[in-house]
Amino acid sequence: MAGSATDYLENALLNHSLGVSAYAFTSGTKYLALYSVAPTDNTTGTEVFGGAGPYARQLAAFSSSTLGSSQNTGIIDFTGMPAVTVVAIAVLDASTAGNMLFYSTLATARSLSAGDTLRVPAGGLVVTLD
Repeated sequence: MAGSATDYLENALLNHSLGVSAYAFTSGTKYLALYSVAPTDNTTGTEVFGGAGPYARQLAAFSSSTLGSSQNTGIIDFTGMPAVTVVAIAVLDASTAGNMLFYSTLATARSLSAGDTLRVPAGGLVVTLD
């Protein structure tokens, strides 16, 4: 995931690491979300919505970190998608609302037709901290 940690996560980890305040880790469950307008450090972007599924964030399990990176351990399927162009993805700590942790624009936008499935293969999502 050639992207960024959000300001929220950067500040929480920095404060925790320097003993300013403890980071209250959320559950181990993380979710992958899709965006039609990419998030940035200053905006939340526009998350995909609708479809026959209907669209919902999907569970994303990750491997233990090695050399500053972790990857998804299983297939992540978004089924019954709306007609949309997906330009970015993000990892969040809740199935709705919650905090965005990492985000990235896609190297190539994905144009989907109504009813399509977008699949992220196991190991296809790599999150790094450098």
